[in-house]
Amino acid sequence: MLEESRRNSEELISDGLFYSSKISSMSSDTTTVSHCTSFSRLSFDLPTSSPEQQAALRPHRSSDSSFQAIRSKANLTFRDFSLVRQIGSGDIGRVYLCRLRASAEEGRLYAMKVVDNEVLAFKKKTRRAETERKIMRLLDHPFLPTLYAEFEASNFSCVVMEYCSGGDLHSLRHKQPQKRFSLSSARFYAAEVLVALEYLHMLGIIYRDLKPENVLVRSDGHIMLTDFDLSLCSDAIPAVEYPNFSPDPLSSPKSPNSSSLTPFSCLFRSKKIQSLATNRLFVAEPVSARSCSFVGTHEYVAPEVASGGSHGNAVDWWAFGIFIYEMVYGRTPFAGPTNEATLRGIAKRPLTFPSDVPPCGGASEMHARDLITRLLNKDPNRRLGSKRGSAEVKTHPFFKGLNFALIRSVTPPILPVVRTQKVAASFGVF
Repeated sequence: MLEESRRNSEELISDGLFYSSKISSMSSDTTTVSHCTSFSRLSFDLPTSSPEQQAALRPHRSSDSSFQAIRSKANLTFRDFSLVRQIGSGDIGRVYLCRLRASAEEGRLYAMKVVDNEVLAFKKKTRRAETERKIMRLLDHPFLPTLYAEFEASNFSCVVMEYCSGGDLHSLRHKQPQKRFSLSSARFYAAEVLVALEYLHMLGIIYRDLKPENVLVRSDGHIMLTDFDLSLCSDAIPAVEYPNFSPDPLSSPKSPNSSSLTPFSCLFRSKKIQSLATNRLFVAEPVSARSCSFVGTHEYVAPEVASGGSHGNAVDWWAFGIFIYEMVYGRTPFAGPTNEATLRGIAKRPLTFPSDVPPCGGASEMHARDLITRLLNKDPNRRLGSKRGSAEVKTHPFFKGLNFALIRSVTPPILPVVRTQKVAASFGVF
């Protein structure tokens, strides 16, 4: 984020039935993760590798000339870049628009995060910055940032990545009629964010800071989810969800002798893989991760966080519901005059839809409202996505007819206007 956000995403302060002191950030997480000995686990802690090996593990960037230009230079330092101007500043770091020196690709732009390590240590946020860098080293996805390079310069840590010239969805929404997206546009952005969340959850990463300010728009109009310093890292167990599963996540699984096969039979251990139906669901959701930290963004935190309890993967699906609500209606559903009022509303107030906003359109809006309602279930155990993740969210009628596998080839609803001399854009900061 480049502006002082309308919603503080670093710490929450509340009183009454909520916490009455300053809330700890990820650096003081109290986290419990249930470990399993299954060899099928998808773990966040992947084997370490050299920068060259990491580059080879990013096939979706293999043809990117900007990425190739960076990787063609050995032992990059701060002196290899020329800074164009500062494009953002945050509590503990700054973001610069920059170019690679002495390169055939010198006209290409990059974003460089520069973080003062001494300030990090003073504010006890070193672990958060380390977590974000660790996550970025793993990522290889069209809707997530690619780590181009990282290096130290004196007491500063520098991270170079793709520059998004289209700004963020918060700024873009404010430029739309009535400051809200059409249903088709909201559906497109929600679908791409859903695919990004699916990838993170498959790695065992719970994002915990989804909001329009953290969804950047690339020059081609597609999105990039950014800022991972509040993320919670655990692991996920891949499994196959058999057909005819119960839509109620709290209902008991059927007997093995019944006509439906038992839910969550593991893909890698099941002896019945050959007999699986073609409509089975692949599930890789970090359902066992738990944290007691009280972090997030006021308007987007889930009820279990707002009321001071522990939380897990379901917080991302709650935030996804808030995200869609804001895209469609131009505001969040529980915002109050103060942060404390907002948190109380999240915990206690029922979900309502605005009566002063003209309907967006027939059945599509009804599907959107139903999806939002299911995602904004205050009981995390009954919340859509909490058990089966994106596998069940994707099947909702709101996304009917959308091919998620080909979403990258869909023409975005809005194509940013890129100016070579003056580029107005946002980029997340530490």
